[in-house]
Amino acid sequence: MSWLTRYRTRLYFRYSMWIFPAMGILVGWGSLAVVMQIDRAMGWQMNIGVDTARLVIGTVTGSMFTLVVVISSALLVAVQLASAQLTPRIISILYRNKVRKLAVAVFAFTFTFSLSLLVRLETTVPLLTSYVAAYSFLLNLILFIYFIDSIGKTLRPSTIMGDIANDGRRVIASVYPLPLSEDESTPTLAAPPSTGARLTIPSTEDGVVLAFDLKGLVTIAERSRSLIELLPQVGDFIAAGDPLFRIDESDRELSPETLRDSVAIGRERTLDQDPMFALRVIVDIASKALSPAVNDPTTAVIAIDQLHQLLRDIGRRQLDDGMETNSDGRVLLVFRTPNWEDFVSLAVTEIRQYGATSIQVTRRLLAMLENLIETLPEIRRPVLQEELTLLSGTIKRTFVDPEEQDRASIADLQGVGGRSPVIRNVERFALKDVR
Repeated sequence: MSWLTRYRTRLYFRYSMWIFPAMGILVGWGSLAVVMQIDRAMGWQMNIGVDTARLVIGTVTGSMFTLVVVISSALLVAVQLASAQLTPRIISILYRNKVRKLAVAVFAFTFTFSLSLLVRLETTVPLLTSYVAAYSFLLNLILFIYFIDSIGKTLRPSTIMGDIANDGRRVIASVYPLPLSEDESTPTLAAPPSTGARLTIPSTEDGVVLAFDLKGLVTIAERSRSLIELLPQVGDFIAAGDPLFRIDESDRELSPETLRDSVAIGRERTLDQDPMFALRVIVDIASKALSPAVNDPTTAVIAIDQLHQLLRDIGRRQLDDGMETNSDGRVLLVFRTPNWEDFVSLAVTEIRQYGATSIQVTRRLLAMLENLIETLPEIRRPVLQEELTLLSGTIKRTFVDPEEQDRASIADLQGVGGRSPVIRNVERFALKDVR
C-alpha cells in the first residue's frame, strides 16, 4: 500500500461520522447471537412473560431509534450554526470528535441489539440478553445528555478556537520539533542548486496540497541520486496540469506516478502538515466577528488570545529551511515552507485591518505584539516591530481625536478593562509624582 493510499484512508476515517455507527450495528447484531448462546448454555431465563418482555424491549427499540434521529438532527443543526456564525472551515472538527463518534456507535449498537432481540423472543425471555439491552439503554441516556451538553459547549467560540489552537500546537511540534537558539539565524526558503536542465512533472488532479511524504521523497532522491523539487507549498491550490515536481532532465527514470503518489491533494486544507491552517481558521473567525453584520469584537479578542499563544510557540522553534540533505551534504529534496514573517503577517494583518475601528481589538493586538517582542528571541523581533509600527499608523489614521488615539494605544490583554502591568506601574508613579 502506497503512502498516498494510507494517508487518504486515515484521513477518511478521521473525518467520517458514519464508520463508528456502522461498526456498532455489526457488533450489536453479532453480539446478540453470542449472548443468547450463553443464556441457553447456562439456562438463564427471566421470570416474566414473553408479552411483557416484548413490550419493554419494543419500547427500548423505538426509543433508541428516536434517540438516533434526535442526535443526528442536533449534529446537523450544530454544523449549520457553527459554519454560519464562525466559519465553514470548522465543520470537520465537529465530525472528527472521537467521543461523539463513540456515543453514536453505542446508540446504533443498542438499537440493533434490542431490535434483534425483539424479533427472536419466542417462548422464554433470556436473562443476560435482556439485561444487556436494558442497561445499554440506561447507558445511552447518559451518553445522550453528555452529547447534548458537548454540542452546546462546542458552539462557543472560545471552545472551538481553543480546540483549533491545541491541534495547531500539536502540528507545530511535529513539523518544527527543534527549539530555536539565540545564535541561530532565521531560515529562508532554499533555492535549488543549478544542476542543468530541469524536467517538470505536472499534477493530474485539482485540489489543495494537504501533505507530502517527506521521508519517502528523500528516500527516492537518495536511491536515484537525484534532486527533487516540490513546487507547491502545503495549503496551495493547484489545478490539473500545474507543475507539481521539478527534477533533473537526466533523471527520466524516476516514475512520475511514484512522485505523484507522494503528495496528497484534496478539497479542503487539513492540519496534518499545515500549521498555518490553524492560524487561518482562527483569523477567519475573528474576521467574521469584526464584520459590520456581526460586530463582535470580544470574539476577535478571544481569537487574538489563541493567536498569541500560537505565535509564541512558533517563535521559539527552529523553522524549516525547505531543504533536505544526506549525510554528505548533497541536496536531495527542496520544498516551499512558510517562514516567521508569513506566520506573523497571517495572524495580524487582516485583524488589524478589519478591527481598526475597535479600541478593544487594537489594544489587544498591541499587548500581543509587545509581549512577543519582550519574550521571543532577538531574531524574531524585527518583524514584530514592523507590525507594531503598522498598527500604530492604523490607530493614528483611524482615531482623529488625540484622546481616542491615546486610549487605543494602550496595551491591554483583555482589550478593554485589563491594562498591562507596565501601564499600571507608569500610572502609579505618575500619580505619586502629582501628589
